[in-house]
Amino acid sequence: MCWQCENPDKTTDDYLDVLRETIKDHRWAVQFVESDNRPFAYTVGLHEKGLPELMVTGMQAQTAAKLLNVIGGQMVDEGLVLQPAEHIDCGGRHLLEVVEVEHPDVHLKFALSLYGPNVRALQLVWADNAGRWPWDRGWGHGRRRQPVLGIRGPLPT
Repeated sequence: MCWQCENPDKTTDDYLDVLRETIKDHRWAVQFVESDNRPFAYTVGLHEKGLPELMVTGMQAQTAAKLLNVIGGQMVDEGLVLQPAEHIDCGGRHLLEVVEVEHPDVHLKFALSLYGPNVRALQLVWADNAGRWPWDRGWGHGRRRQPVLGIRGPLPT
């Protein structure tokens, strides 16, 4: 259940305070946006470290949070620098391609509320079980969809 549903007497500013505390305690937060067909999740707090926020679409909350926390941790702790069109193999569990989010202001509501309009974001686009991308013919993962929120960069040579 969402925070606002559980706290109907609270305001958006109250929730931003919760996010600030989470970021203070854990270095960043993961915000999940519920939807039957098009859920998405994104980090809040990487911007404050000079990094782009990360997002993923079409994944269940726990899977998305784990993925964003692992990649976010590599960026913060190990200096991982992600580039658009880069492919990442997450231990054979997920194959990802990095896509720069074209309009972070449309989806990263709470990150922009905390940090302003200069927030950048990278989407971690995932391949299906057959290794197909959402832009490939035959991509499919049941009823869930994976909107790609930017234009793919040129593949590295």
